[in-house]
Amino acid sequence: MEPLLVHPDPPPPELAQALDLGGHRWKAVLDEAAANRLEPDDGWGGAVVVVDGDAEGAFALCRALRKRDVPVEPLLLLVSGARLADLELRDELFDDFCLHPFHPRELEARLRHLFWRTGSGPSPELVEYGGLVLNLETYQAAIGGRPLDLTYMEYELLKFLAQHPGRVFTRETLLSRVWGYEYYGGARTVDVHIRRLRAKLGEEHANLISTVRSVGYRFGQSRWS
Repeated sequence: MEPLLVHPDPPPPELAQALDLGGHRWKAVLDEAAANRLEPDDGWGGAVVVVDGDAEGAFALCRALRKRDVPVEPLLLLVSGARLADLELRDELFDDFCLHPFHPRELEARLRHLFWRTGSGPSPELVEYGGLVLNLETYQAAIGGRPLDLTYMEYELLKFLAQHPGRVFTRETLLSRVWGYEYYGGARTVDVHIRRLRAKLGEEHANLISTVRSVGYRFGQSRWS
């Protein structure tokens, strides 16, 4: 899929972080000239434009993107509540908007909806549960919008558990399914990784992984809860 055009340059750090977590390719541009200069051979895959300090500059860029022979779409605006009135009579300049500051999950949901609506291409494969987001393409993870710094095996273990919410797995099953049959580290390896995952998830979300006494571990709520 072609990269997204992002304005301004540099973009707000939280926007860059959310796009990276969502697995989106993107390039930041300052104005129309930069948009033309940096445009990929196959064109832009869409645009995310922040309407903030230089609102007129942002709207001028949107106008230029829409006046092309092949308009750039989908086009999502990020706008603060104080600037909502600026959107009046400008409906032709954007496909959707998201209030800024935004929650990463809302931004990703709006982008996925826009891509689906315009047929712009597939969205990245994500696993989501209770504030947890795992991007299966980029191996990135976040909880409540906060990036998680996971080792490869921590990510693999969390991914396996999150893909089977409500199910209880013994330590031996986790060893064989996550580490592989050739692993000889023993069941204690699972306990160590679970403890590290809980610490990285933080106190608020550590209970996503619960211990089932004398059996093993469960991610999320039991299906009988």
